[in-house]
Amino acid sequence: MSDTSPTEPPGLETQRRDVQALVREHELRAGDSWYVLERRWYEQWKEFVETGDQNSSSFPGQIDNTELFEDLDSYHMKERLVENEDFVLVPAEAWHKLLSWYGMVDPQPALERKVVDLPSTLKVEVYPVEILLCLHSNMDNVITAQFSRADHIHTIQKVMCREFSVPQGSECRLWMKSSDTCCDRLRNVHVSVLDACLSTGMTVIMEMRNADGTWPSSKPQIMRNSVDDQDSYRGQPGVCGLTNLGNTCFMNSALQCLSNTPPLTDYFLRSSYLEELNFTNPLGMKGEIAEAYADVVKQMWSGRHHSVVPRIFKTKVGHFASQFLGYQQHDSQELLSFLLDGLHEDLNRVKNKEYVELRDADGRPDQEVAEEAWRNHRRRNDSVIVDTFHGLFKSTLVCPECRKVSVTFDPFCYLSVPLPVSKDRVMEVFFVSLDPSAKPVQHRMVVPKAGKVSDLCSALSEMTNVPANQMVVADVFNHRFYKIYHADESLSCILDRDDIFVYELGSGVEEQEEEVVLALYLRERSHYRDYGSGSNSYGTSLFGHPLLLSVPRSQCNKEALYSVFLQRLARYVRPPDPSEEVEEEEEDDDEEELYKTQTNGISDDEEEQDGEKAGPSQREDRCGDGQADSQPDGSAAALAPPQALAPPQPGLNNNNARSSSEPGQERETNNVPGNETDPPPLGSGGDDVAVVKAGGVSPDNTDDVDASGGTCGNANPDCSAVPTGGLQGADGQQQQQQPCETTEEEAKEGEACSPIPLANEQQAKRKSCRKRRKCMFSIQAVNSNGTTERGMGEGGLVFSFSSQPYVAIDWDPDMKKRYYNENEAEKYVKHASMEVPQQQSTVQLKQCIELFTTVETLEEENPWYCPLCKRHQLATKKLDLWSLPEVLIIHLKRFSYTKFSREKLDSIVDFPLRDLDFSGCLLRKSLANGEPPSRYDLIAVSNHYGGLRDGHYTSYARNKDNGQWYYFDDSKVTYAREEQIVTNAAYLLFYHRQDKIRQPTLPTPSANPAPSVQPANDITSCTEQGAASCVTMETD
Repeated sequence: MSDTSPTEPPGLETQRRDVQALVREHELRAGDSWYVLERRWYEQWKEFVETGDQNSSSFPGQIDNTELFEDLDSYHMKERLVENEDFVLVPAEAWHKLLSWYGMVDPQPALERKVVDLPSTLKVEVYPVEILLCLHSNMDNVITAQFSRADHIHTIQKVMCREFSVPQGSECRLWMKSSDTCCDRLRNVHVSVLDACLSTGMTVIMEMRNADGTWPSSKPQIMRNSVDDQDSYRGQPGVCGLTNLGNTCFMNSALQCLSNTPPLTDYFLRSSYLEELNFTNPLGMKGEIAEAYADVVKQMWSGRHHSVVPRIFKTKVGHFASQFLGYQQHDSQELLSFLLDGLHEDLNRVKNKEYVELRDADGRPDQEVAEEAWRNHRRRNDSVIVDTFHGLFKSTLVCPECRKVSVTFDPFCYLSVPLPVSKDRVMEVFFVSLDPSAKPVQHRMVVPKAGKVSDLCSALSEMTNVPANQMVVADVFNHRFYKIYHADESLSCILDRDDIFVYELGSGVEEQEEEVVLALYLRERSHYRDYGSGSNSYGTSLFGHPLLLSVPRSQCNKEALYSVFLQRLARYVRPPDPSEEVEEEEEDDDEEELYKTQTNGISDDEEEQDGEKAGPSQREDRCGDGQADSQPDGSAAALAPPQALAPPQPGLNNNNARSSSEPGQERETNNVPGNETDPPPLGSGGDDVAVVKAGGVSPDNTDDVDASGGTCGNANPDCSAVPTGGLQGADGQQQQQQPCETTEEEAKEGEACSPIPLANEQQAKRKSCRKRRKCMFSIQAVNSNGTTERGMGEGGLVFSFSSQPYVAIDWDPDMKKRYYNENEAEKYVKHASMEVPQQQSTVQLKQCIELFTTVETLEEENPWYCPLCKRHQLATKKLDLWSLPEVLIIHLKRFSYTKFSREKLDSIVDFPLRDLDFSGCLLRKSLANGEPPSRYDLIAVSNHYGGLRDGHYTSYARNKDNGQWYYFDDSKVTYAREEQIVTNAAYLLFYHRQDKIRQPTLPTPSANPAPSVQPANDITSCTEQGAASCVTMETD
């Protein structure tokens, strides 16, 4: 509006000359103001001044833009007005002259317009952007305001704060609503309306941060029961957990340490970051990482939450660092490194980084070179991260040939210090003797860390007096052999958590006889058939510990192996008592078929054999040895042909045996007798256990059938052999059933347990067989997983073995319950070496720092290019500390990776909580006036529990306001005492320089439960065991 009364105008010629000169000569410049004039009034003014007559009837009168407005209430300009037809544009200077000479019709507003720099052109913005403004808390109260496309978003924010009476100092952020369902953050308030893509009709929404640090538009899920409880909660700021989103304990641990770094947290709590967000840095994340971190910190330090869900922060991290996508476990130090670098680039005060050429020292004084390097670093990197965390170290490289010395000074954000690495490692194994009555013995021994499995056997040999070449090392997992090791394999393949067993394997019965290594699994059959699997086989489950046996090739038949297995299980399988009846009574056909599926054998008819293979049995977690009162006939069918059995394997002893088991299992290995045509009976006078016998297929000739196959190893001719082999048809070809299955038809076909020369003889023998005593278990060829694969063993009576033969003995549940002693099977003995207390190595933090500054030779993968030799050299390198930052982060390199091994070092690093003095480590011994001291106090620790493959991260931190130490385990927070902090889990150490430490402003709380903490997450005092009482050691 303008109510300026006109002043005495100059002569008409002067008016014409001045105004037209300004209109003609004034150039458009971005940001200048021009004014809109109605063309009719402007043309009449030109006619008036050209007549030269002050009293002319063409006098224009006051400036009147009435024809340009839609109405005289809103003074909104009409749409689609055309320049030089409906209006003219005059520069601001010409406008002010005309206004002073003629005045303006009251109360019309002056139509001021800005010159905007559009792509490839400058233009007066006749129609500015009309934007709708409202608050997030009251979306119904909408006002309209016009803004030039050249205005900054910050201008809109100031207008909204004024129009809506927003309290001064409130942290606000703006959203651009481009549609009914889409809102975008106006993140950078320093860009123009044009660059922000705001157009007429769009809505800008302002929201203010809540008192609890959250934003109304994206309030995270808080660990609360009700909104009222949440609003009423008041706790100690900073004492706040972080919810584990799924394997994000590494992120929570790093965030808690950074959150309790006073200078960085104060910077974000003061909102100083808002003025330093760098949206144009190509190395940054457009300010998104800094804003996401600020949101987490403000929520944690609002004192309104027990636990915060950092889901948005996790999403942002995964967006800009794809290695952190998903929910896999990661390293907290890697996350911390990315976060510090991302915050630095997002908050870098240097908008345009200049090129800086790095110079070598070339004999100049260290002080001069160091100052130059630090200046160059600050010319490109200037942020709160540099102010707080960056220091300087000196790097010295020496060429091994020409002795060229290269000195540079490089910045660092944290120190990665190595831990002294021992050349030996302590291993615990279980030794299983050949003596069947001896329990496994647990040994602890020291072996070379870079050694081989043969070194382990040699160390164990000194303890047991058993030759190392008669030992085999194996790893047992889940009742199976996870791995059987060769003697030349590296010990780095064996982890500390593995259950390692070493088996003693003796030589064969005859020196010249070849022996076969059999891996034996134990399975238990279920009571019911598994019809749901598409067959009527019996389900099986593994139990106990697998065994590894060295068997002469002449003993590789089922009947002989039955005896061998009974002997191996002698310690915890009870022999049947003669008074016990385990006979098969006269039963109906269904029970007869069930019996057939629980036994395993073949008839001894050379022309036609009826038998069946036992289906897989269920196995429990225990494996036992049993006693046998007799040995089976050696004329049984061969378990496998000679070519199918494993030859001696490299890395194993001459017995070619690999073995493994778990604590509590004992293996007996005895010299299995050769083939005997007349072995002693099983028990006396009708023993409860029948001998497993098959048609006599010898190792040398799998087609020959022993003539005595019709007996059960007993003189009684009525004792028919229990079926043990596959089913052979009339054509002489064995019909092998599907693995781990026994169909009813095959069971019926296998009812004949004796030769079938005549039908009446067959019936008589069948009845006799029903009265025979059952075997305690049957034998089945399996794969390395303990299951029978389809097609395994097809082709005659021959089982098809891989390079490592695997067999399983299948127990009937009733037989297992009666004869198998699980408690005895689990027993083992501790060797005297286990009683010696294991000394955990402890190193001082100063030792690690000294190791960091020792001279080392570069690796072949990372040579240095010598400027004098003109080629890459394996130079020696030495790092020295020159200057230290306000907050020093020390990374203890517990994870050791070499081309030969990978391990986690669990040594205790003894680090001080106060007065860590670096004066002896700094290369610059004397400090100039005004330079900070080198004493530090501990403020936070990131812990890692577990090994290489998995683990759990927690943290200790000292609250900056009350000086109390807390233990953070994801969403759980507990009080901590200083004596609990130094553990072998310490991974990242945060030290604050003493001259910058601010004294706590609040009294230190007691160790009693804090009244401000919800019951589910009460802050309680840890017990003397420290972290062990507060940490759940489950892996994520």
